Amino acid sequence: MPDSVPSFTLVDVPGAVPLLGHLGAFKKQPLQMLSAWWHQHGDAIRFRLGPKTLHLFSHPDLAEEILVQQADRFVKVYDPQRPTGLALVLGNGLVTSSGEVWKRHRRIIQPIFHRSRMSAMADRMAQVGEQRIATWDNHAGRTIDIAAEMMQLALEVISQTMFTTSMTQHIDRISHALRVSIKYAFDSFSNPLFLPLWVPTARNREFRTVMQFLDGLMYGLLAERRQSRAQHGDLLDLLLQARDEETGEGLSDQELRDEALTIFAAGHETTANALAWTWYLLATHPEAKARFHEEVDRVLQGRVPSADDLQHLPYTRAIFDESLRLYPPAPALQRKAATSTTVGGLPLPAGALVLIGTYNLHRHPAFWRDPEQFMPERWLDGERPAARYAYLPFGAGPRACVGIHFASVEGPLLLALIGRRYDLHLAQERVEPQLMVTLRPKGGIKMMLQARQVSVMSPSKQG
Repeated sequence: MPDSVPSFTLVDVPGAVPLLGHLGAFKKQPLQMLSAWWHQHGDAIRFRLGPKTLHLFSHPDLAEEILVQQADRFVKVYDPQRPTGLALVLGNGLVTSSGEVWKRHRRIIQPIFHRSRMSAMADRMAQVGEQRIATWDNHAGRTIDIAAEMMQLALEVISQTMFTTSMTQHIDRISHALRVSIKYAFDSFSNPLFLPLWVPTARNREFRTVMQFLDGLMYGLLAERRQSRAQHGDLLDLLLQARDEETGEGLSDQELRDEALTIFAAGHETTANALAWTWYLLATHPEAKARFHEEVDRVLQGRVPSADDLQHLPYTRAIFDESLRLYPPAPALQRKAATSTTVGGLPLPAGALVLIGTYNLHRHPAFWRDPEQFMPERWLDGERPAARYAYLPFGAGPRACVGIHFASVEGPLLLALIGRRYDLHLAQERVEPQLMVTLRPKGGIKMMLQARQVSVMSPSKQG
């Protein structure tokens, strides 16, 4: 923390039009507007989307106050009577719920993601990854959409590690359903002119159809496990066996569906996007890519990576951390003030909607040297930002991402696994980030796959 706490002035973004506010500009380019407004008007700003007023805070001290010091006063926006945004898709699961419901679900789910379980999961991840990229051999020398490939790979990893089942046969339908439902969720939150679900528009009908498919998938998964009574020690077992220590009751079918879908959707979407951006950054920074390949070859000697290898792959981890800085999967975190309060000395009324600008924090020139540059080495030289909350790829405070250890193993492991066999070259001119709840590459990222000849330096194992 800096010695002196900065004072903040809340600036109203100019250019609001009657009734709509800043909706026109935001709807066209949400990420770009959140970044431009911050650059122009500072770390504490206020803007309007139709009748909604939003506060955008882009300073580590403000993030700390909201997410950590006043975590009980800043809650998720979920309203079971009138769900909007992600709640339309995920229901009242870990990502969207608040209060006692959230506390109970967090107690139940936290143990599966404990750091101690990660090495067993890493072996499973590597196995799934090997099977998946074996299908790439037919594509060597051809162009693929690396964003779509990472989505499918991460989907299969989450299916196998959390639910001990393969989703390969449903992969295209699941990807489509999640793409449609998450875009719908984002628009329902950010656009006040959005028509309610009961209006029979083509878009509403499509959303209902994909949600029926996802519901059927989740309820089917639960029913199948109950009938088979097989024990896998995975997340699904844990959810089915979980009991509230006070009442002795388990999770209802609706709660089970909400949590299974939350982990299924959130657990692959974020990592997939992070991996896609990482390949893009490596393809556009040849020196970093050469150093990455050298480290992977030297450490793995042609082997499939395991959890134990990760400590010997510091540059690979630094690449992933730096990718999460430049393209955080959640570029803004949303909260609502449960009571009237102050943040950074600024008064906020009860019900105030707040966005913490993760994307802005990660590029804040007061806390990062050359903030726009991809510099993995900054993570090796101990050059951490002076403020702890200047880097929040997994959030912070009691609601920090439950899957942080999972993602921290999965990301570098899959990078090493793929980098060992392939070199990826960018096959399109521009790649544009698109805010759609998570930060996606708009229209995917076309890359050419080139098989690598791995030179194994010596048969003896390192170290």
